[in-house]
Amino acid sequence: MAVVEGAGVPATPDVAAHDGELRPPASVKFFYSVGQVVESGYIAVNGFVFFYYTAVLGMSGSLVGAAVAISMCLDAAFDPIIGSWSDSVRSKYGRRLPLMLIGAPLTMVSMGLLFSPPSALTPFMLFLWLTITKMAVRAFASVFNIPFFALGGEMADGYAERSRIAGYRLLGGIVVTVAITAVAYSVFFAGKGGLQRPENYPAFGWTIAVVVLVFGLISCAGIWRYAATLPQPTSRPEPMARRLLGEMAEIFRNRSFRILFLSMVVFASAAGAHAALNNHNYVFVWKLRPEMIQFMTYASLVGITIGVPVTPILLRRLEKKTVVALGFGLLIVGWTLLPVVRASGIFAPAGLDALPWLLATQLVVGLGLGLVYIAYPSMMADAAEEHEYLFGHRREGLYFSGLGFAGKAAAGVGTMVGGFALDILRFPHELARQPDAVIDESVLAGLVLAWGPFCSALCVLGALIFAPYAITRARHAEIITALRRTRATAA
Repeated sequence: MAVVEGAGVPATPDVAAHDGELRPPASVKFFYSVGQVVESGYIAVNGFVFFYYTAVLGMSGSLVGAAVAISMCLDAAFDPIIGSWSDSVRSKYGRRLPLMLIGAPLTMVSMGLLFSPPSALTPFMLFLWLTITKMAVRAFASVFNIPFFALGGEMADGYAERSRIAGYRLLGGIVVTVAITAVAYSVFFAGKGGLQRPENYPAFGWTIAVVVLVFGLISCAGIWRYAATLPQPTSRPEPMARRLLGEMAEIFRNRSFRILFLSMVVFASAAGAHAALNNHNYVFVWKLRPEMIQFMTYASLVGITIGVPVTPILLRRLEKKTVVALGFGLLIVGWTLLPVVRASGIFAPAGLDALPWLLATQLVVGLGLGLVYIAYPSMMADAAEEHEYLFGHRREGLYFSGLGFAGKAAAGVGTMVGGFALDILRFPHELARQPDAVIDESVLAGLVLAWGPFCSALCVLGALIFAPYAITRARHAEIITALRRTRATAA
């Protein structure tokens, strides 16, 4: 049963009551953070996909961008189905773990295949291989990640405790990303021209795929007892074909969800375009060797790590909305300053001379990402509780699938934009396969502008869309008090 906004909760919620404030023990938070390996592992290897298929396998940027965009948009269309499915599961392991146990092994298989295209494929067949395997790895990762993220929102209901859980998850992701990056650049792609050798990629892909499976299963084993105690549906839901469209229409009636969703679409587009062009800029504009490139990731992760303890401190004094705004500001500065100076020709360091400037930039960008990545999922969980307050149904799975849909579809669009940028700039793909290739300065200037200021402009737009978000600490406390009263009455 639905009610109009502000009317409160119906008398009979569709989930079992859970007495008292939810606060998981540290051991549960630890094992939960281990599950971040699936998402962070995929993100870490995804940074190599665009470079591999364009600069190494020789596909045009537009074709690779189109393949990634198609695969991610089709995958994103499945996210609401996965979210609704996750919301409706009833089992002795809770309503999230069954899907996570399905998603982990399928992610491993599809991730390995993504980096192992058969040799001598025609350009069209290589395009199909990339489209299908990219969609598969992302879709199967979503089968794990959507219930995983929703579980993080359900594990606690405190305004600050949710941010702490997000911090644990983010720290887990940092450890995974550091490990994968170190292995990639120090083992699989070490040496001159390492990123440009096609024989290095299959072993890299399958190795990370196995790591994703192992740690995903360890996370499930460590959290299932606590997850089983969390609220589950008390009645059998209608078939998904009947209820899904109505549920999706219902979540878009919540203004808070619409703001978070649309701002994430624009922000993820900016981040996707920037990430797609990372290695092209590091290799050809800044002329970094593979051993140096890994330190870009480390600098960004140091910034994110600083954000983990800083964000809770800020949240004691500031609203989550303000913390996210600070994060957007840092990203805009980091993506604008050094690229503009380089494109103008005022300052054009290369190799070791460029390294300290790039590291400082990545540190600022990482801090901004840390603030956004911790506060955003926490706000989505707050919005999901506001939804229960307004409409009487728990929709965490759909809410986090909406966040995932926005992020993935927009990241796909961002990658496609990056591919179009390469073709518009007439990036020389054949020449790029050669170590120490010399590329025309006009192409390099355009490449660094697409990588920096263009992405900053999209980030500004995302911040403007985010500005009306209105769930404050006081508003959240009112919602939680009302929900606890209603659940107790129903119980």
